[in-house]
Parts: sequence; structure tokens; C-alpha cells
Amino acid sequence: MAEPAIPLFLDCDPGIDDAIAIAYLLCQPDVEIVGIAASGGNVSTEQVVRNTLGWLALAERADLPVYRGAVHPLAQTAAAAREEAEAATAAGSADPEYAEVTHGDTGSGYATLPDPTCSTRDLSAAQAWVDAARAHPGELIGVMIGPATNLALALEIAPELPRLLKRLFVMGGAFNYRGNTHPTTEWNVSYDPEAAARVFAAFGGAYIADEALFPPVIGPIEATEMVEMTPERLSRIVDGAHSAPAPWPALLHEIGEALRFYFEFHEEDGHGYLAHIHDPYVAATAVHWARNAAASVPPIRGAGAPRDPAEVQAESRGTATPGRIPWAETVFAPIDVELTGTLTRGETIADWLGRWNRPANAEIIRRVDAAHFLDHLTDTLMEGPQYDRTR
Repeated sequence: MAEPAIPLFLDCDPGIDDAIAIAYLLCQPDVEIVGIAASGGNVSTEQVVRNTLGWLALAERADLPVYRGAVHPLAQTAAAAREEAEAATAAGSADPEYAEVTHGDTGSGYATLPDPTCSTRDLSAAQAWVDAARAHPGELIGVMIGPATNLALALEIAPELPRLLKRLFVMGGAFNYRGNTHPTTEWNVSYDPEAAARVFAAFGGAYIADEALFPPVIGPIEATEMVEMTPERLSRIVDGAHSAPAPWPALLHEIGEALRFYFEFHEEDGHGYLAHIHDPYVAATAVHWARNAAASVPPIRGAGAPRDPAEVQAESRGTATPGRIPWAETVFAPIDVELTGTLTRGETIADWLGRWNRPANAEIIRRVDAAHFLDHLTDTLMEGPQYDRTR
């Protein structure tokens, strides 16, 4: 008898590495993508929606439900955004701060995407998070590889969300590490710090309160930057997929065009002609953790089971025994987001020494076995998905 499918909700902002993450998930036969939230971050929400629908059209997966996400960060209301835009227009610059320099004006580098073959669903991304969690209580895997805005808004609708998800996996943050946005901040958190703070507090708080079996998993850039795509590996993937059924070779060709822009950006940024592909790593860890959890991974502790003082102290100092996150070394620690610093707003902070005297609210990926993961990613993308032509 086949194992039941893993229900997974993806919140993303494509974005070049987001596109690779989507491609990876499409290759997982036991994963049911129950929803994709698409909202601003790397580029505007409208462009992110077009990109998401375009990549799915290219993959012939227009059947997957896509939900339009938030247009503005939590701290920026629509009215305030209009005022800022008017002021910026008067000053000669009306564009908000997105990551076009990293992902290109369209968010897809040099890729050429087809026109969407479907539209977004009527629900908001926030409501879609809630409906997915309620439809799959205790089973849904949440993967958030863009800003946290949609999930923070979903928590306003349904504060019980942390108790409904099986586990949340987040790509974001920089702990005691140089940032990729401002000197100490990572893009996804920096784009909407209030949203990230609310999500970390809610999901981590449920774990602390014995209402959730597992804390959220955070993949910060000091770990995900270890995952480096090179032109040589990309060529191996694209060339090796020629025998895969259509339309997969065409999709990989456009991913290659997107990555060519990404390589150029990283070279200009001083990293060499390569690309840090953060998002597919976090998506893959979520899938493999969920797959292993269904078979053999026990809860870190039982919901409702109190921890002894030694366990709380170990977690509060980042020294507790880590969980079984694939291709990773992890630690537990209390984390939070700086919201008021004039130089550090959006910085993620981990209390490694227990100075806050708080229990841990997250499991943080500290190191990645990048070589083995990249080999897995290469094999996966070369093989491609098994297309159901009856869909």
C-alpha cells in the first residue's frame, strides 16, 4: 500500500532560487502541493504572481492552486504605501525596495516565461494558509521561503495555526553573520520584520507551551549560502535531462537562463561566478524530514509533556540535542527579531548564552552538508517529475 501523500503549503516570492525550489517540489511524487502563496519580496506581488503562474505553465502544472499574497509588509499599510509612492514620485523615484539587482527586473533573470494558463484562486494567501491547515490538521508541512507577511496575516485569522501544522520550515535570517540586505540582515526577514517576529513568536511559543510537537526550523543564510550552484553543475543538470519527458527539458533550460543572471550577480557581489541557492535546500529538508517523520522520527517531546529544568536550560543555551534535519547540523535556541534598531532593524538574534533566560523557540540550521545535498538536487532535477497526462 502506498504511503499517504505529504500535504505541503508553499509561501514564496519567485525569485530565481524560489523557481528551483518549485521545480524540486514538482519532482516529489509523494508530495501534494495543496497551495502556493505568491507575494512581493524579490519583486512586486503582481510580478511574483506572474512568475509563479509562468513557471507552473512551463511545467504544465497549471492545476496547482496559486493564491495572491500581501502587497505590503505589515508595517506599511496601503494608505501609507500610496503616500510613500507619491512622495517618491515627486522625488523622481517611485519604486519600492525589491531585489531586482539580485533577480533581475522581472525576478526571473534572463529566463523567458510563457503567459500564465490559469489565474490565481479567489482566496487571499492568508486565508489559503488557514484553510489548508484546517483541511490537514496535524499533517500539513509549511514551507516559507519568502517574507512572512502572509503567514502573519493568517495568524490574525486563526491564532491556532501553530497547533494545526505538523511543522514549519523557514528560509530566513542571519545569526551573527553578515547580511545580504543591510549589514546584519537577511532579505526575507528584512522585508517584513514585524511579520517574521510574529511568526517566530507564535510557532515557537506553541512549542514552548507544549501545544506543538516540534519547533519551527529556521534556515538562515550562514547555512544556506553553503549551497552553491556552479555553471558546471548546471550544465550537468540541463544536459542530463535531455531524455526527460517534455516539458521538463524546456523548464530546465529557462532555469538555466535565470541562473545565468544569478551567477553574474554573485560575481559582481564578490562571491565568484556561482549562485547561492537558498530556497531549494529548505524545501528539500522539509520534504525529507516529513517523509522520515512519517516512518521513524519521534516527536522531540510529546505535546503536553513537561520538560525537566535541565532540558529547558540546554535549549535556552543552544546546546540541546538537535532533531533529525536532513543534510544539516542544527541547534535549539531562543530567537527574536530586532524591530527598532536604527542600524539593525530586521536582524535575527539568537541567545546562544542563555542571557534572556527563555526556552528555545526554534531549531536553527547551522551547517549544511552541501555536497551531498547538491548531488541529490542534481539527480532529482535531471530525472524530473513523472507527468500524469490525464490531468
